[in-house]
Amino acid sequence: MSIANIYRDVTLDNISESDVGRSIKLAGWVENIRDHGGVSFIDLRDMYGVMQVVMRDTSLLDGISKEDCISIEGVIEHRDKETYNPKIPTGTIELEAHKTEILGRVYRQLPFEIITSKETREDVRLKYRYLDLRNQKVRDNMVFRSKVISFLRQKMTDMGFLEIQTPILCASSPEGARDYIVPSRKFKGKFYALPQAPQQYKQLLMVAGFDKYFQIAPCFRDEDARADRSPGEFYQLDFEMAFATQEDVFKTGEEVLTATFEKFAPEGAEVTKAPYPVISYKQAMLEYGTDKPDLRNPLRIVDVTDFFQRCTFKPFHGKTVRAIKVHADMSKGFHEKLLKFAQSIGMGGLGYLEVKEDKTYKGPIDKFIPDDMKEEIAQIAGLETGDTIFFIADREELAALYAGQIRTELGERLELVEKNAYRFCYINDFPMYEYDKEQKKYIFTHNPFSMPQGGLEALDEKEPSEILAYQYDIVCNGTELSSGAVRNHNLDIMVKAFEIAGYTEEDLKEKFGALYNAFQFGAPPHAGMAPGIDRMVMLLLNEENIREVIPFPMNGNAQDLMCGAPNTVTEQQLRETHIKIRQ
Repeated sequence: MSIANIYRDVTLDNISESDVGRSIKLAGWVENIRDHGGVSFIDLRDMYGVMQVVMRDTSLLDGISKEDCISIEGVIEHRDKETYNPKIPTGTIELEAHKTEILGRVYRQLPFEIITSKETREDVRLKYRYLDLRNQKVRDNMVFRSKVISFLRQKMTDMGFLEIQTPILCASSPEGARDYIVPSRKFKGKFYALPQAPQQYKQLLMVAGFDKYFQIAPCFRDEDARADRSPGEFYQLDFEMAFATQEDVFKTGEEVLTATFEKFAPEGAEVTKAPYPVISYKQAMLEYGTDKPDLRNPLRIVDVTDFFQRCTFKPFHGKTVRAIKVHADMSKGFHEKLLKFAQSIGMGGLGYLEVKEDKTYKGPIDKFIPDDMKEEIAQIAGLETGDTIFFIADREELAALYAGQIRTELGERLELVEKNAYRFCYINDFPMYEYDKEQKKYIFTHNPFSMPQGGLEALDEKEPSEILAYQYDIVCNGTELSSGAVRNHNLDIMVKAFEIAGYTEEDLKEKFGALYNAFQFGAPPHAGMAPGIDRMVMLLLNEENIREVIPFPMNGNAQDLMCGAPNTVTEQQLRETHIKIRQ
């Protein structure tokens, strides 16, 4: 594709051996300079590639330094065969320079070498992110991200979804994470909030009669950073469907995610085919010790609480006991390292049994299990010769947590985790409420706008802790990609659901007035979800830190080191928005 202008005739991806003998003008950045006495070379880089430039008139190099932005005129010629560079597409040709022009000069020392910027301290990389983005690997991540988003947008459109943008300035909500709040100049003492998600707006679109909505939605949450969570803002593929059930959303999620991962996953990668496994929250916490299970790990957790309440091993009495069976050779050193890991996560110890050739056991707690009960534990856990079974005991929530961490550690240490695979599942049947000991009341566990299973009858007759919601997550390789729900569109059910969480109907009118009012005008059943785009790209690129797939990320402390945000504002700005800073 020709883009001829005063700076360049063509980009570097559009030059080949067919251009040999052609006079041409190129533009880009000086990646490297090599002075060989009577002849000099530079490597010219643009967004699309790298090309060697030879300067037989070495005066053309005068005043040029690395990372200068330049324009060069010359003639394309073949390289000498002994200097071919098979690592780049232009490796058999070069440009003999006849004229150079510096378009943008480097005025001070570079903070790091561009080609090795990923090895630089993160704070320096983020401060000079515009230079870091010149690195080919970093740049390629952003190009890849763009292609994924473009594919998602086209896929959703092809599936009949309508792209609609929802407001960025909205009302603050008392549920979920902390809001970013924006003071109003016109309305003294009042604030907008940046949306944690387009939750209420997309539901209102369903009430408005739109059948299938989506957007590549920016979301803002004042949360701490993690390796898989960027502080401040992130993007999600937000979609909602009218007249839809949980299963309808599952099918849509499967179609778009399978297509995306099959297209963009590394070559040869296995991707879960639809339908994805559906695992209840209760089952996930029991068998995997987490509601974000990595299904590439074949190990499963077994509940042996009842067995140990009848056993003579008193340290396990009155505790929840979970077990993990592994078939692998383990040395004494392996057990010592695993014990050290268990202690590092807060466990007091880690009991185990090994099954010997004659089906007898050896291990620290063998002598505490009566002989007449040893066959029973073998049947419960499916023990065979060569197996080792590990035991985790604590109060229920900690036993689940520790067992999940031991399962993950065993899978990684023993190299049991499936390679080059993307294993999806749905987690559903989340509890609607949980008891908050500090507030001494029941609170919503997830989205307060979810439909309770059993509707009004369940809310009236069941204990809050027993009520399940039509809520679900998509999990891939141990990473939560998305949460979603069948929405509560029935006003009577909504009033009762919020009442259990301590909200009066007046609270509902005040804090969620738009939905409260809209649901009085014929709201359809609706459901949706929102897979996180940053996390999808992170998984597809096998990056360990989400900041590697975001063009201008904040650091782990929610600071933009490049632009200096957050920063101070003027006294006039504060006065205009009726704000006084507390000392």
